[in-house]
Formats: sequence, C-alpha cells, structure tokens
Amino acid sequence: MDFLNAIILLLNYIFVPALTYGSQLALGAIFVTLIYGILRFANFATGDMMAFGTMVTILITWYFQSKGISLGVLPTALLAIPFAIIFMIGYMLFIDKFVFRYYRVQKSPPVQLAMVSIGVMFVTQAVVRIIIGPSDRRFFDGEKFIIKAGEFKEMTGLNEGLAIKSSQVITIFVTLVLVSILFWFLNKTKTGKSMRAYSDNEDLALLSGIDPKRVVMITWIIAGILATIGGALYGLDKSFKPFTYFNNMLPIFAAAIVGGIGNPFGAFLGGYVIAFSEIFLTYAYKKFFMYVLPESMEPETLVQLLSTDYKFAVSFSILVIVLLYRPNGIFKGKVL
Repeated sequence: MDFLNAIILLLNYIFVPALTYGSQLALGAIFVTLIYGILRFANFATGDMMAFGTMVTILITWYFQSKGISLGVLPTALLAIPFAIIFMIGYMLFIDKFVFRYYRVQKSPPVQLAMVSIGVMFVTQAVVRIIIGPSDRRFFDGEKFIIKAGEFKEMTGLNEGLAIKSSQVITIFVTLVLVSILFWFLNKTKTGKSMRAYSDNEDLALLSGIDPKRVVMITWIIAGILATIGGALYGLDKSFKPFTYFNNMLPIFAAAIVGGIGNPFGAFLGGYVIAFSEIFLTYAYKKFFMYVLPESMEPETLVQLLSTDYKFAVSFSILVIVLLYRPNGIFKGKVL
C-alpha cells in the first residue's frame, strides 16, 4: 500500500506536471527550430510572441464570456484560439514584412537578425503590457478537474490523492495532435518538402523553382499557430503573466538545442527532457522516502536537490553541458 502511495505521489507531483510543462515547452521549441532551420536566425522574441498570441486569446475569451458564449465543461479559450491564431499570423507577417524582410533581402548575417529579434522582443513585450497589463490574468473556465484528489482517495482507499486538471489533459492531447499534423505536413506534403529543401540548400531550391516568399510566409504561419496554441495552453494550465513568458525563453531554447537545433522531432523531445529535468531536480522527496523506507531511515529534511527558485538554472546547466559535449544535440543533423 505504501508503495502505491509513493507511485501516486510521483504521478501527482512529477510525471503529470512534467508531461504538461514539457508539451508547452515542446511547442515553443519547435517554433524556435523552424525559424532557425528555415529563416536561419535565433528568434529571441519567441517567448513574447507566445505572450502576444495568449493576450489576444484572453481578450477574445473575455468577449465571448461577456456575451454568454461558452463550451460548457471545456474552457472558452478553446473557442477563442482559432480567432487568436488568425490575428497572430497577421502580426507575424506584419513584423516580417516591415522588419525581418529588409535584413533577409540584404543577406545580413544570422547574428544581425538575432539582434533585430531582440528589438522585436522588447516592442512586442511593451505592446502586451500596455494592452493587458503586467499582472496575472486567469481566463480558465469550465470543469477544472477531471479527477479530484479527494475523490481518488475515496475510490482507492489510498492516503495519496491523484488530481488531474482538465487543462493538463487538454494540453497533452492538443500538443500530440498538433505535432503529429506538423510532422505529417513537413514530411508528406509538397509544401512541407519544399520548406525542407529550402532549409537544406537555398540556392538549389531556387533553381528547382521553389518560391522563397511562399516558404517564408508558410513558416511564419506555422510559427503563429505554434506560438498562439503553446502560449494559450501554458496560460490555461497556470496563469498569464507577460514576464513569465519572457522567462520561459531560456527553457524553450534549451529544449531546441538539446534536441538538435533545426530538428523539429528533437525539439519536441527536448521539451520533455528539460521539463522532467527541472521538476525531478527541484521536487522535495521527503514524503516519497517516508513511504518507501523503513521508519528508522525516514529523512528529517526535505531531500531536495535544488530549490524551486533554481528551476531555470537546471535549464541553463543542461544547455551549457550540451553545448560543450554534444553541440549538435541529441539528434544530430538537420531534418528541416
């Protein structure tokens, strides 16, 4: 019985949260790796672009709620996301046309485009804060829990309860569906293959008749979809605060680099590597060991390797180690 309680404890505080957080990081990491693989620069505005898409989702959600429009047990935000995606794609294409396109035409080096993206980051961040403010915004409605801890205890007779939020299940399900569609698109469709060809050899792709403007447009459209959905899912699961999305840039980049920059599948898995690493190393295992060890060996301290305050330090450490010992990431070689 104590062993089952220990397993439920880990499921409740490590595995389910890590799967959810990893799914959110995976979408951001694929965003980063697509931009890097096709447009050939590191987009440091990733976190704030996700915040922008989430902000639009929140505003539309609030509008729907004010009109009495809802999805019942499901969050109203799911109804707002498609409209936010359209708005976000427009914003992405606007930024590309009036900012990134000039440097792309001039054949500017990647480092210059990366510096330009930092400027876009600050502008986007300012726009978000001016419109919606810097405070926490909660926009979740509908049924909050699929399984409640108390109900689980009553059903099983265990001391530990398993609580699974509907936002967690939605996040994991939507991520798996979206990533599956994206991988199918990149590998099976003519447009996806042309994007991969353009990424692999731009000059040869041009000679083959591939339209670079169309490739760039499709890339930003996909990026807008990933940014909006990834940001909205993160906000639904936790809460929306613009500065939090800026902070998430480090684990997102770490996930993309760990998986192999330019490799969408690697970025997808890298999100889970970072998420599980952060949560495993910052969780306090005292209660777990109280279940699995004899009473005489029960710990008196928290048995915590790192405080949760150092969560981002885990991402940074993994990033440094990978860059030092395996700079090509887990999955070597570009897939895009």
